[in-house]
Amino acid sequence: MSGLQIHREESAGSVTLRLEGTLDGKTAEEVRTSLSALSGCEVVLDFTHLREFKDSAVGVLTRGLVERPVQLRGLATHHERMFRYFGVGTGTSPRPAYYTPEDVFLA
Repeated sequence: MSGLQIHREESAGSVTLRLEGTLDGKTAEEVRTSLSALSGCEVVLDFTHLREFKDSAVGVLTRGLVERPVQLRGLATHHERMFRYFGVGTGTSPRPAYYTPEDVFLA
């Protein structure tokens, strides 16, 4: 038995996959399989209830997310940034930098 449970919730033409447990490289493959079975409908991936989210899972998940739009919900700032590094938008605007390089050079 894997350390991840995927709960499927459907409402108004949208499917939410609520993830619980541990998401790592191996269990991310399970999520990708679930996503591929949902072609043609709006999908929300909800990470809110994860106990543990390994960085290796981001690399596995992004292979399936670049090709189709999926809304990501409940990500920590670190994982939002990781998804953006891989070219997947998280739906949130990035926080402004504490300072910009121009501020440092012009000071």
